[in-house]
Parts: sequence; C-alpha cells; structure tokens
Amino acid sequence: MTTIRETIEQVRASGDFGPLCAAIPYARFLGLSLRADGDHVVGTLAFLPTNEGNPRVHALHGGTIGALLEFTAIGHVIHVSPTVAVPKTINLTIEYLRSAALVDTFARCKVERIGKRIAVIRAVAYQGDAAKPVATATAHFLLGAPEATEIAESTEP
Repeated sequence: MTTIRETIEQVRASGDFGPLCAAIPYARFLGLSLRADGDHVVGTLAFLPTNEGNPRVHALHGGTIGALLEFTAIGHVIHVSPTVAVPKTINLTIEYLRSAALVDTFARCKVERIGKRIAVIRAVAYQGDAAKPVATATAHFLLGAPEATEIAESTEP
C-alpha cells in the first residue's frame, strides 16, 4: 500500500495528479481532479447531478465550488513547494460572485506567498470564460510542523 507521502513524491516527479486524486475518496465522490499546466495546477469539478445545489435555478452547490477551490489550492502548494505532506488548511475565505451553471467548473491558483511554514494562495473558479469567475478564495496553509527542538532534561531538583 502506498502512503500519501509516496504518492505526493510520485506526483512531484511525474506531474501526474491522477494517483493523488484517486487516493482521496472526497475527490472521487465530488468529481474533483487536478492537472499540471506548466507552473500552475488546474482543478476541475466535473458536473455530476449530485453536485446541484438549487434545482429551481439549476445551480451548483456552493460547497462543491468551495471544495474545488480548496482542493486546487492544496494541489498547487504540493506542485510548487518542497513539502512532502498534505498542506493543512488554516483558513479559507470564499467570495461567491455569481451563480454557477450545471457544467464543468475549473479553478486556477496564484501564490501570494510561500514561506517556510505558511503558504498564502489565491484561487479563482470559472466556467468557460476565466475573465468571469463564479467564485474566488484566499487560503492559508500550514506547510509542516516546526522542526522538533530538543530540550535537555535538567538533572537539578
């Protein structure tokens, strides 16, 4: 059985996010996938009838769009940083801009800052025309636990 760390190393070496997406049940359930596009990662939320949020206006559920944005941002951090662990979400702020039709939805990210421990990513979700986003997000991720600091035990009482 392959560990998530090994899967991330394979993704980084090959640029193929397929094994990572297949290893995450949440991604399979929602129809999320990632692909490398040069220095960027493009996320896709394939339209599935179960992703419909409001049948009266025929719109995607906002939670699925939020999942696409977060999932793409995590994939982007894995793609551009040396981390071999899944970045942990500190916070995610989503701005819903317009109703999303019942079609495939895409997301792209931009790195605002990647430090030793924290990454700040902006993500944009769109359908068809990237100039007309349906939602944007700002995400902060923890890249890894701080290095362990050894503390000498005191022998004094």
